[in-house]
Amino acid sequence: MNDIRRTILWVIFGFSLVLLWDQWQVYNGHRPTFLPSAKTAATDRANTPATPAAPSSGVPAASAPAATASLPQQGAAPAIGERVTVTTDVFKATIDGEGGTLSELQLLNFVDQTNNHGLVEWFRRLVGMPVAENESHPVTLMENGSPATRYVAQTGLLNQVQTGERFPNHLTLMTPRSGARELAEGQKTLEVAFESQPVGGLKYVKTYVFQRGDYSIHVKHEIVNVSNQPVDAQLYLQFVRHGTVASSTMFGTNTFTGPAIFTEQKKFQKINFTDITKNKVELPAPATNGWVAMVQHYFVSAWLLNVPGSDALKREFRVADLGNNLFSVAMVLDVPKLAPGATQLIESNLFAGPEEEKKLEALAPGLELVKDYGIFAIISKPLYWLLNQLYGILGNWGWSIVALVFLLKAAFFWLNAKAYGSMAKMKAINPRIMEMRERLKDKPQEMQQEMMRIYREEKVNPMGGCFPILIQIPVFIALYWVLLSSVEMRHAPWILWIRDLSAPDPWFILPAVMTATSLFQTWLNPTPPDPMQAKLMWIMPLAFSVMFIFFPAGLVLYWITNNVLSIAQQWFINKRLGVLGNKPSK
Repeated sequence: MNDIRRTILWVIFGFSLVLLWDQWQVYNGHRPTFLPSAKTAATDRANTPATPAAPSSGVPAASAPAATASLPQQGAAPAIGERVTVTTDVFKATIDGEGGTLSELQLLNFVDQTNNHGLVEWFRRLVGMPVAENESHPVTLMENGSPATRYVAQTGLLNQVQTGERFPNHLTLMTPRSGARELAEGQKTLEVAFESQPVGGLKYVKTYVFQRGDYSIHVKHEIVNVSNQPVDAQLYLQFVRHGTVASSTMFGTNTFTGPAIFTEQKKFQKINFTDITKNKVELPAPATNGWVAMVQHYFVSAWLLNVPGSDALKREFRVADLGNNLFSVAMVLDVPKLAPGATQLIESNLFAGPEEEKKLEALAPGLELVKDYGIFAIISKPLYWLLNQLYGILGNWGWSIVALVFLLKAAFFWLNAKAYGSMAKMKAINPRIMEMRERLKDKPQEMQQEMMRIYREEKVNPMGGCFPILIQIPVFIALYWVLLSSVEMRHAPWILWIRDLSAPDPWFILPAVMTATSLFQTWLNPTPPDPMQAKLMWIMPLAFSVMFIFFPAGLVLYWITNNVLSIAQQWFINKRLGVLGNKPSK
């Protein structure tokens, strides 16, 4: 019975690895092996009406109380404005004259690669087969392509009077002011301004302020009342993004993709695209604090009001299904009443960059929560903190993972020692158990009683050997989440051929070493009396090795280090008890 329990634990562990492997395949651009391929939120809608030729991207009245203003819909012929390309040390951005929209954004310090080249490519060359070249290009966070890839940051003004005139919005033609478009050597800031013509008595000037080394773009909104009447207006800050997300599993082993909202009252709130479609979103109440964001794997964009005086601005939060697999999340601000000839300046920040936890934490309350640790956050977050501390000392994420395992093994040393001692005793009494099973094979009840008597006499806990497995499973999965969600691990090298700890080993050396250490550890363990379970003990490491081929190198490195330290500890205990290498009697 106890051997069966141990086998069940291994099966559960193996099933967890299968699911993790499958989702890692999805996030690395491969087709999933066991689960459905990527889907879009639009698949949950039936018979969605066709959208106009030009994209409709606003904050419809349906997403807000009836008394609030809604954004005018796109006309049949969109305005064609001048497109300005801005280059800094961290960004290559395109700002569209239509609404001064940030329509394309590349992160120059983060690279996407198509081929890491390894054993498979070497073999293909050896047999004369073609090998794809390794293409490298900056990560594209935003782009204004088809609905399948569209992701833009928009702003504009709303007239609070539903029947009143329109104000300048993200569909309004805006003219760029002259000035530099590239951050020069030694230059700290670069300003790019867009100005609209008066619409409804208001003129809107939007200025992007790029700063060297900073992923937070300061955006100034100047609203000028050129009419002879006082005007009430609202300013909206919004993201529009396609709703394509990675498929999920029952354990939710993929990082979150979609809108997020934070207020001090409701705290951090992730919003699924499908919930927007089904009108199941409970938005936070209007507040004088909070932000909106669009989250995806490794990167995030967020509209922040984190400048002095912004806490006086009341803001309302909205989400909308715009059709054609496009969704928006917006923050709408009440602008103080503008007297004739008056100008109102509202300052905001648009963060668009990596989910680096410490930097996000310093920008706004709760912003670091966009980094998705899944259901194991209670373990993953401390693990990341410890890894980060070790990295500060060692300067290499791979060696930091090795050091982390040493610390974890030290923390659980006595618990593991007790478990390994129990396993060693099990190995020592294994010949007696085998002889007894053979003698009482036709008397199962008496066999079970005799087995428990032997365990009591020898003071052996048959479940003691399960503790190392139980300890490793949550830590293993938590570290998987750390590697999955931490952009610092992306393309982080270790040694020699390992140039990306978040990607599989291209030469399969680490999985081979992991398999060898797992088999050696199996040899050290007591052999189950049941022949079928004994065979399963040897088959499981081999089965896991196939999956580890596709696991990130950092995770395999963790497992190898853990195996080596476990082997050393178990070898010492077995040798001390004189059971090293003992075989069960036939």
